[in-house]
Parts: sequence; structure tokens; C-alpha cells
Amino acid sequence: MKIGFIGLGLMGAPMAANLLKAGFALNVFDLKIGNAAPLIEATWSEEPAKNVDIVFTSLPGPAEVEAVSKQILRDAKPGTVWFDLSTNSPDVVRRIHGQCKAKGIEMLDAPVSGGTAGARSGKLALWVGGDEATYLRCLPVVKAIADEPFYVGPIGAGTIAKLAHNVSTFMVHTALAEAFTMGVKAGVEPLALYRALRQGASGRARTFDRLAEKFLPGAYDPPTFMLKLAHKDVSLAVALGKSVGVPMKAAEHALAELTEAMARGWGERDSRVHMVLQEERAGVSVRVPPEKLKQLT
Repeated sequence: MKIGFIGLGLMGAPMAANLLKAGFALNVFDLKIGNAAPLIEATWSEEPAKNVDIVFTSLPGPAEVEAVSKQILRDAKPGTVWFDLSTNSPDVVRRIHGQCKAKGIEMLDAPVSGGTAGARSGKLALWVGGDEATYLRCLPVVKAIADEPFYVGPIGAGTIAKLAHNVSTFMVHTALAEAFTMGVKAGVEPLALYRALRQGASGRARTFDRLAEKFLPGAYDPPTFMLKLAHKDVSLAVALGKSVGVPMKAAEHALAELTEAMARGWGERDSRVHMVLQEERAGVSVRVPPEKLKQLT
């Protein structure tokens, strides 16, 4: 099987190296020819999508993917499979996918997560959108670069999952920065505060684990921790931040959500019931049947 790889940056080069280690023949290209220097077993090509079975792209963003798509549409033969590993725009992905279909090329969006260390070790999450049968056929190749590939859904679904992952990550970072500056300025030593928070219910669970308890099934009764108690605690934290001169934008937003939920008369329900407010605003119900949730365990 012949593979083309376009984009040999911090993520692309080590992923390409892992394909070589797995024994695949590789044509590579990057705007900076020096980026290919470590890939001594690969073949440098100005037309890396020509006469290959699979082509991978690892590029900075939508503009670069659109530019490279012209080259792939020109050079790739019908039946070629294109995995775009970039973090892209769903609209761009779907538009290019349509252009590829017209040429007999099967495009899948497959952004990765794990950073440069994961790209080197092969310990990457890889979220795939597109034709499932094509994905399964190419799975042995995909597993050469990612130990946790996951088929998400139709074209664009992988990109949506990646964007949801990243925006939630940085929202959490913002909230943690706020909470830690409040705690430290109020008088707790940073490492002691870190250890204390790690011992709590949220600290002991992975970030997304607790979504399956209440939010995904939409089950807020009986409560694990009542909304009225959460409202009281966040009110106290916001007051503490103000007293020590720490801006509390994220906490104030959370308090506003809890206050609105309290006004609905939900004080005796689980504290996470305030998440329903966002579902209402977004016009979407996030619900997973209990029998499907059991498959997670």
C-alpha cells in the first residue's frame, strides 16, 4: 500500500515517521523541505497524492486545507482515500468532501488529540467523520499513528468532536485559573490547594466522566447535591473573590446560571439541573437512553 503525507510540522512529521515504522511506503511533502530530513526512508514528492492509495494531511487550519485540496483533487486517482488530520471547519470539510466525491475520492475528516508527545508515541485520539466502511477498511493504517481511533459519524462529525473537545478544555482552564488565583490570594499555598482540590468529587473524576451521571440521561432527581446548596457555595466563592480583589468572571456566569435555575423552582433538584437552561437556549435536547449509557461501563 502506498501512502502520501502532506504537512510535516510538529504533529505531521512524527505521525509520518510512525507510518514508516509500521512498514508503509510513504511519499511526503511540506512547504519546508527541511522538515522531511528525519524521514530518510520516505520519498520526497512534489505530487504526494499521485498514485497513492491513502493520503494524509496535517495542516494548520481551513485555509491551508483548502489550498492543498486543489492539489489532491488534481492528482489523486479515483478510489483514493484522504484523511484530513487537521483541526478544520465543518463547513470547509463538507464542501471539499463534495468536491472529492465528484472525482471519486473518499475524504474523511480525522482530527487528532494528544499533542506532539502523543504524535511521537502514537498515543493519540483520532476522531473520524465520513464513510464508516472506508474508515474500517483503512483502520490498520490509521492505527499506525493513533492508538485510540474512534468513528464519530458522517462527514464533519470528527471535526465537530475535536472542536467540542478543545473549547471545553480551554473553558475548564479559564475556570481553574480563576479558582486557583482566588484560593491562593485568599491565603492557601498553591500546592496545598491543588492537593485539596484533587481530593474532591470533581478532582477524583476525569473531566467528562460525571456527564453520564445526570446530564446525558437528563435525570436530575433524586439529587446527588442539591441546586440550592450549589447556589450557596458559588455565592460564597464569588464573595470571597471580591473580598480579596480577584476577578471572578467565570464564577459570576456560573452563579447567574444557578440563580436562573433557582428561579425556576429547582432548588431541591440536582445541582446540575441548571445545564437544562443551555439546552433550552440552544434548542436541542442532549439525551442518551439508560441502556446505551450502561455500555460505557
